[in-house]
Amino acid sequence: MRLLVCLLALPLFAQTEKLTTTDVEAFFDGLIPPTIERGDIAGAVVAVVKDGRVVLQKGYGYANVSSKRRVSPDSTLFRPGSISKLFVWTSVMQLVEQGKLDLDHDVNDYLDFKVPAGITLRHIMTHTSGFEEALRELFVPSEKEMGTLKAYLVGHLPQQIFQPGKVPAYSNYATSLAGYIVERMSGEPFVDYATKHIMKPLGMERTTFAQPLPDALRGLMSSGYSVASQPAKGFEFVKAYPAGSVSTTAADMTRFMMAHLNNGQLGDVRILKPESVEQMHTRQASPYPAMHAMALGFYEESRNGHRIIGHGGDTAWFHSNLSLILDANTGLFISQNSAGKDADLRGLVFRKFMDRYFPFVPGRIEPLTSAKQDASAVAGHYISSRRVESGLPAVLNGISQVNINANGDGSISGVFRHPSGELKKLKEVALMVFRDEDSEDRLSFRKDDQGRWELNIGYSFMVFQRASFKDNMITALGMIGFGAGMMLAAILGWPIAAAIRWHYGRSLALTPAEQRLRRAVQCFCVIEAGFLVGLLLLGQAMNGGIDRIGPMLDGKQHFVQALGWLAALGIPVALYAMFKTWTKPSAWWLAKVRDLAVAVGLMACTWFAWYWQLLNFSTKY
Repeated sequence: MRLLVCLLALPLFAQTEKLTTTDVEAFFDGLIPPTIERGDIAGAVVAVVKDGRVVLQKGYGYANVSSKRRVSPDSTLFRPGSISKLFVWTSVMQLVEQGKLDLDHDVNDYLDFKVPAGITLRHIMTHTSGFEEALRELFVPSEKEMGTLKAYLVGHLPQQIFQPGKVPAYSNYATSLAGYIVERMSGEPFVDYATKHIMKPLGMERTTFAQPLPDALRGLMSSGYSVASQPAKGFEFVKAYPAGSVSTTAADMTRFMMAHLNNGQLGDVRILKPESVEQMHTRQASPYPAMHAMALGFYEESRNGHRIIGHGGDTAWFHSNLSLILDANTGLFISQNSAGKDADLRGLVFRKFMDRYFPFVPGRIEPLTSAKQDASAVAGHYISSRRVESGLPAVLNGISQVNINANGDGSISGVFRHPSGELKKLKEVALMVFRDEDSEDRLSFRKDDQGRWELNIGYSFMVFQRASFKDNMITALGMIGFGAGMMLAAILGWPIAAAIRWHYGRSLALTPAEQRLRRAVQCFCVIEAGFLVGLLLLGQAMNGGIDRIGPMLDGKQHFVQALGWLAALGIPVALYAMFKTWTKPSAWWLAKVRDLAVAVGLMACTWFAWYWQLLNFSTKY
């Protein structure tokens, strides 16, 4: 109890605005249109339900900019991405009710192929299956690359990097595995199962997992955009489709929200027993009592003193959020059809909605006397548990980390920012729990089973683990920065030195063997530089769309990796050249420094590439 008091600091609830259709519509009309215009977003849709009725469902902007087709909450289809997972979890619980599934049974008993032993559906629903991130062919360019769900699961089985039940690490693969289990134990293709047992009973006539869309729905689909001022993108195909392929309307999503808010029932139709819904909505065990936790499939996103469960969803172009404010029997759904320019529309709508209709005032913070010591103990770089470890994208773990800074006043900073962009300072309000004085933003730390610091930033489906010296971003960037700098200096330095010698009419006093050795080192430096440039171009190609992370890049990946291995062969050559220079009495001291720097630079680049899986020819990631 004391911890919760410290955490929330006894928030003071302010006067609540009346949540009526008139008020909500006026509120959204003043908030959404200027935001989508400023953010270069084509269109958005929002829906609010309360006490079993629809308060508001409304579209804003365009479903298709070129044709000027407006967004309709009733008939425009959006892609809510990972909100699709809520249909998977609902399906699982239906089969649990029928005795066909057990949440705590090894899932291998439900499969016709093998995954690591000890994983249960409860682990999958709480994102603690232990799988590394699976990125390859999560999305594919077109229908012809889709294949069967089983083929995807068998061909893309990721490594298990954590013991089941220990570390939260969000997994699209595991969710798709659960969808396949539903398919096998129900005897129906998952697309058909979800339609027959959830969508049709609830009257969600314009909701489907099918890809491509059925003919009756195809003309209703909103286009997706990077930004509204650029051309529309094509329909996105999700190969791991149970994890994120739903197409739906705001009107249909109101029915799904109301069913879950009403203990599994909508009108005369029941899709789940009340005890199953309660189980799905109940907070599961967590080592972080002061932070959000997973429910069964839903995750907590509590705000303003209210317990909220929900789910977010992202495709490349669509970005959505569904929130159920349980103690107020209220649901909010928001989706935008464009990534936009620095415009977090869904986050803004959620925050402003909560602040208007469920406002509160954060209480005062009384920092602990141990704050300075504790802040110093947890300062450092942290790596996300949701990561690839066995393939090319593993390099992101080395160059993209959360940095926690200990400030002189005992506060910490490094995650949350003020609207101005300045980092917030969080003060310790309970043991290893730090909170912002003016909001509910908070961080919590603990030591894991190996004694390593672990950081929770409020996401219940992932944590951040303290980076060791080798894993640290400073080490990684220092290695590759030094190595790349040496390659650039060497490549530019040789012709510049040659030009200077030519200008002054001088020549190198080298034997033919020394000349050959010098040219060999130069060649390896050029190859290393080609490897580094190739990596940048490969990363740029992957950023061209998540559907590009697949076979179409394999040839380019292997070519770049071959350059990396070839450059590594230059290390003994560079070391030998350095030895010859350093043991030559007449060698200029600057030549000795140059050859040392080149040898060390080649080693630094190769170490970085090897350690962060850039030389791993495997295409399983």
